Amino acid sequence: MSRYTGPKYRISRRLGVSLSGTGKEIAKRNYAPGDHGSGRRSKLSDYGVQLREKQKVRFTYGMTERQFHNLFNKAGQVRKGTHGTNFLILLERRLDNVVYRLGLASTRAQARQLVNHGHILVDGKRVDIPSYEVKVGQEVSVREKSAKNAYILASVEAQVGHVQYVEFDKDALKGSLVRLPEREEIDGDFNEALIVEYYNKLG
Repeated sequence: MSRYTGPKYRISRRLGVSLSGTGKEIAKRNYAPGDHGSGRRSKLSDYGVQLREKQKVRFTYGMTERQFHNLFNKAGQVRKGTHGTNFLILLERRLDNVVYRLGLASTRAQARQLVNHGHILVDGKRVDIPSYEVKVGQEVSVREKSAKNAYILASVEAQVGHVQYVEFDKDALKGSLVRLPEREEIDGDFNEALIVEYYNKLG
């Protein structure tokens, strides 16, 4: 299944979450899209609730269904911790997400584009794979030729803080994942238990 490239606002309104992180999508229209979206919502089944949660997390991180499912299965092979928490940690370790967390991009979609276009280095080497799994201590930086990229500079200037598990040098445009995140440090609106239940039902 290919990555969704349609209107992000429509998906945000359907899932009830801001995929851009700005909240603009649902600020004025906090209801599902369509002619009858503003009417009363029908009650979702347990499966519907689980599917919506899975889609919410998948679209937030901008992944295809296959990528998402494969990473979920990989999280199940980690011995320590719960399956759901390990899954969220793996999502946070994706290179495009780390670039976003460092503040080099204003959205995860923009971060993914920066990686795809070769603007990002990992330990001094260009990596153009958004799903690359960043290890603790690895240095993520901007390629020298991209240091004056307007989107990168605007994102860095707009940043007011970072999550505690990354460090960033604003002047050098580089940072690192200093440790794995704790569950409470990852977006609290996610209910990973519902995602585990969803895939368990699929078998």
